[in-house]
Amino acid sequence: MSTTQSDVSTILLDKVADWLTHSSLAGDNLETIVRGFCERIAAAGLPIARVNLSFSMLHPLYDALGFTWKRATGMTVEGYRHDPAGKPERFLLSPYFYLLSNNLEHLRRRIHADGPQEFPVLDELREEGITDYLAFLQPFGGQSTQGMMGSWSTDSSGGFSDHMIAALLRLQNHLAVAAKMAVLGKLADNMLTTYLGGNAGKRVLNGQIRRGDGETIRAALVMGDMRESTMLAEKEGRQAYIDTLNNFFDAIAAPFNRSGGEIMSFMGDGFLAVYPCGRHKDPSKLACDAALAAVFKAQARVAELNKERRGNGLNDVRYGIGLHVGNVMFGNVGLKDRLTFSAFGSAVNEVQRLQGLTKKYSREVIASQAFATYCGGEWTTLGEEKLRGVGQKVTVLLPKSTGETVQLEDGYDDVAYDGLSEAEQVMLLHRDKKTQRPLLEKFMQ
Repeated sequence: MSTTQSDVSTILLDKVADWLTHSSLAGDNLETIVRGFCERIAAAGLPIARVNLSFSMLHPLYDALGFTWKRATGMTVEGYRHDPAGKPERFLLSPYFYLLSNNLEHLRRRIHADGPQEFPVLDELREEGITDYLAFLQPFGGQSTQGMMGSWSTDSSGGFSDHMIAALLRLQNHLAVAAKMAVLGKLADNMLTTYLGGNAGKRVLNGQIRRGDGETIRAALVMGDMRESTMLAEKEGRQAYIDTLNNFFDAIAAPFNRSGGEIMSFMGDGFLAVYPCGRHKDPSKLACDAALAAVFKAQARVAELNKERRGNGLNDVRYGIGLHVGNVMFGNVGLKDRLTFSAFGSAVNEVQRLQGLTKKYSREVIASQAFATYCGGEWTTLGEEKLRGVGQKVTVLLPKSTGETVQLEDGYDDVAYDGLSEAEQVMLLHRDKKTQRPLLEKFMQ
């Protein structure tokens, strides 16, 4: 491919800048902005063959988002999760690490047809026909912990001209502004969905933000709680107990955050999950069936966790789960300047008391008659109980397992950790400026 300076339209590149502004004001997401930007600069005449961009994200679960666009194949997107274990040699030998370790904003390398390259990635790019490579670091300004890092690559026989580089650097600033707006928008969504849950987060984003905003819904309810947590905390110590609690939630609570269910809140060493449904029999049955299936999944997962704990010389984690169905209020409560979005009402109080009865009956799971009526399978009646606040006694039941083997590896488990990716290594270093120098010195030892 051969492109001369006259092939690049300044007018069309200005249009790309205008499009970035409009896209940012419209609230487009980061993927839409990156994809549209790459397609437009290529259409404007810049001989871009490959673009790699990484964005640090203030997200409780993910540290960075990576985008790789190729003219021939389009764009791929990856989310990178933090795992402190891996420090791959590939990253230490990358242009990005060189930028960070030398406090540079740009690095350009021409890729010749033969001979060894300074960085291994350039050998790979040469095989793709790349002739010129420009890497960059673009902070989002001030003391922000978010930023953008990436590279532009061309397969033009003459490489990048000065005019092309000037155009890329100018557009890079416009892209950074649009990306920052998208990152901030994504940040709001990330925080709300991570801390409130997907459904509740969307409700808040859609305007349910005032105290008292909400509605009454029908739902299957699940209340779970760890047993003897105080003893575990005293025996294991603070950090070990926090790890145990997280492992417990991973095992027992994760199944209730799928298939129509949502974890509404974590309360100490317990949780509340809801399965919203319609007020008729069929939707109520679907919700209760889904909740009961999740119970069997949770029991299998905790059994696997305890098997692993016993192998490490640790005590089993014990728990209780209550199941109920009823009408709950779903919305904002609290102080005028400090709200929480949750489910509350008499049905929530009842499922909490049902969960407490697992101690009396020495059972892991107890359900109300109202819940069991909607579910298939066999149930064992344990007795009748007077729940505080409920006029009539409530029949409580124990579900019988179907005897079928529960498959643990079915998509519930999160992404496995294989060490840090190159993009994640980059963004972690970029974000933590205060510890950047000690980290770099450690890597170089």
